[in-house]
Amino acid sequence: MLEMILFASIKVIVVVIAVLTGCAYSTLLERKVVGHMQHRMGPNTAGPYGLLTPLADGLKLIFKEEIRPANVEKITYLLAPVISFVPAVLTFAVIPFGKDNTFFGKDFTFVLSDLNVGVLFVFAVTSLGIYGIVLAGWSSGSKYSMMGAVRSSAQMISYEVGYGLSIVGVIIIANTLSLRELVELQMGPLWGTITFLPNWYIFSQPLGFILFLTCVIAETNRAPFDMPEAESELVAGYHTEYSSMKFSMFFIAEYANMIAVSSVGATLFLGGWHGPFLDSMPMLSVLYFVIKVFLFMFFYIWLRATFPRFRYDQLMALGWKVLFPLALFNTLITAFFVIL
Repeated sequence: MLEMILFASIKVIVVVIAVLTGCAYSTLLERKVVGHMQHRMGPNTAGPYGLLTPLADGLKLIFKEEIRPANVEKITYLLAPVISFVPAVLTFAVIPFGKDNTFFGKDFTFVLSDLNVGVLFVFAVTSLGIYGIVLAGWSSGSKYSMMGAVRSSAQMISYEVGYGLSIVGVIIIANTLSLRELVELQMGPLWGTITFLPNWYIFSQPLGFILFLTCVIAETNRAPFDMPEAESELVAGYHTEYSSMKFSMFFIAEYANMIAVSSVGATLFLGGWHGPFLDSMPMLSVLYFVIKVFLFMFFYIWLRATFPRFRYDQLMALGWKVLFPLALFNTLITAFFVIL
């Protein structure tokens, strides 16, 4: 019993540290990649190649003076950043990030909790993050913050429908809600016969994958769907009145959500931790998983540097008039072929 608790504690600590480190260096990655795409250097003074920039930013935000408006609803104002951050980290509880292995004679599973309804857990937890944004906008006592919060809630409702339906096709094919089983079902060649393609669901659900990508970008309020922040219209939206570490918690939550949905996308559509040479070197599975998550993150940043922000009416029209019908069509077609 004590060994089980010890192993579980080690896994939780390692995953939380990895996620927080990933959030910190995602900010550096974004600044460097966007800088390269815009023909400028990006951060390069704090440490070699700017590698200590996230540490410098963190120290600056910790010691920065906090400015709190007089008319905020105090308790809600203080809780909102935490409510945004915690659900993003909880998502990693059910994501398998490596092949099971044996250490010191003990079986070690590379997943914190193998829930048989892992997909539903991800939906439930990621949906909670919106409460932090809405409460931040409402409690700030600013019309710009409130408008950002209302936009975010409407955006989440609109794109959550397409987000859910984009995954339903995968669930119909796999006939399971366990993320661990979903990864295991993607072993071998495509449809058991096409040997030059792996049995990843991106090949059997290409439309579902495109819809998933679009919806999660909107779900995480990232450009070109960053209407809740919209600096040109709302100053900074829901976090306008936040400063110091409370401001940084919203940013950490945003990047944690990006990493979380990238991990879910890699698990559902790109075979999770699958890759070559795993029989002889099982620990490569963790590296394969990290590489796939990195590709999703790079795509996020690439989009930000490429496309301008949508108008709000375009954003809502795309969600309800394009993505929702396509996701419904993809679900019906998948169900039809599975029945046949």
